[in-house]
Amino acid sequence: MINEIRKQLQEHRALFELLERDMAPAIAELATMIADALGGGSKLLVMGNGGSAADSQHFVAEIVGRFKMERRALPAVALSTDTSILTAIGNDYGFESVFSRQVEALAAPGDVVVGLSTSGNSPNVLKALTAARERGCRTVGLLGRDGGSIKEVCDLALVVPTMDTPRIQEGHITIIHIVCDLVEKKLFG
Repeated sequence: MINEIRKQLQEHRALFELLERDMAPAIAELATMIADALGGGSKLLVMGNGGSAADSQHFVAEIVGRFKMERRALPAVALSTDTSILTAIGNDYGFESVFSRQVEALAAPGDVVVGLSTSGNSPNVLKALTAARERGCRTVGLLGRDGGSIKEVCDLALVVPTMDTPRIQEGHITIIHIVCDLVEKKLFG
């Protein structure tokens, strides 16, 4: 067990060294994009499935509540949280539409819409980001592996380049925390 623990921690460190080396500019661009949108009266919409749904909710909680600073609340919505909406849309239109219908209802030009997908190929995230682009929103993917099909519909794609889902999720939540910190500092610093 000890060897396996060490192996996993070494894999984590190696991936984070790669993220530090290769992704800092993209993380800064994401933080600026979100801060500019929120500071200009637009909102943040975030979505994902499974663990990515949990990370989406975590992201939104830090934006609406607070990350580290006492400050005013900022407008953000996790599209995975309303079971009545999810089950109604899933039943009436199919699971592929559970996020895109919400984007159609809530998104406005200038909003930032973020989709999380460890595979980069979640059909419902792809459809929602496509709908967001059509509405004049900025589209962002927090993705894994090679970015998949979702990468193509993103104004900004942050791809954690590994096949290991737990490492991808660790990368995503760390990126989210850094972005929340930078957004607060830019808007309230």
